[in-house]
Amino acid sequence: MAQQLLMPKATAVWLVDNTALSFDQIATFCKLHPLEVKAIADGESAQGIKGLDPISTGQLSRDEIGRGEGDVNYKLKLSEPKVRVPEAKRKGPRYTPVSKRQDRPNAILWLVRNHPELKDAQISRLVGTTKSTIEQIRNRTHWNSANLTPMDPVTLGLCSQIDLDLEVERAAKNRGPVTEQEADSVLVSARETENFAAPEEDKSEDDEIDADAVFAKLSSMKSKPEDEDDDQH
Repeated sequence: MAQQLLMPKATAVWLVDNTALSFDQIATFCKLHPLEVKAIADGESAQGIKGLDPISTGQLSRDEIGRGEGDVNYKLKLSEPKVRVPEAKRKGPRYTPVSKRQDRPNAILWLVRNHPELKDAQISRLVGTTKSTIEQIRNRTHWNSANLTPMDPVTLGLCSQIDLDLEVERAAKNRGPVTEQEADSVLVSARETENFAAPEEDKSEDDEIDADAVFAKLSSMKSKPEDEDDDQH
C-alpha cells in the first residue's frame, strides 16, 4: 500500500505557520500547487482549516523538517508508518476500461432517446457517469455531440439487461400512466417483450372438414352428368 499524507491541506497550514520551509517544499510534500501554498500563507485560502501537526501523527519527523529548512532543494519524505493498515477493498462499480469509457456518451444518448422516463441518477447508476455529462447530452451541449451515435449500453457491456430492466420498471412505476403517443416512443423492457404471446392463427373453416358436406357435394357432381346424358337421349 502506497503511503499517503493525511489531510494534505491541513498539514500545509501547519507547515506554513510553524516551519521555515519554502512554498515549493511544502507544495511538493503536500501534493499541492505552490501558488495554493502561497495563498494559504497570505490568508487567501484554507481559511477556517485547523493545521494538522504531521509530527504528532507520525508522518514527519523534526529531523526531516530540519533538513528541509537547511536545504531549499531538499524534498521532505514521509516517515515509515509504525503499523501497516491493509488497503480496504473498494465497494462500487468495477474498473471500466478506457475503450468503454469512450462509449459512455453514446450509451447515455441511447438511454435518453429510448427511455426518457429514466432519471439522471438512474442513468448514472447504469453507465457510471456524472449528472453534468447527462445534462450536456440532453441539451446537446456536449463537446462531441455532433459525433455521438446512440448505442445500447447492454451491447457495449456497460450494464446488464437485468439492471436496465429494473431501472426501467422503477421509472415506469414512479411516472404513472403514459399516453399512447409516449408509449409508442418508449422501448419496453426485454422482460415485457418475452411475455408477449404469439398471435394465434385464425382458424379457417378448412381446418375442420365436415365429411357429410364433402360427400354430399361429390354426390351432386356425380349425378349431374348422368342427368345431362338422360336429357340427350
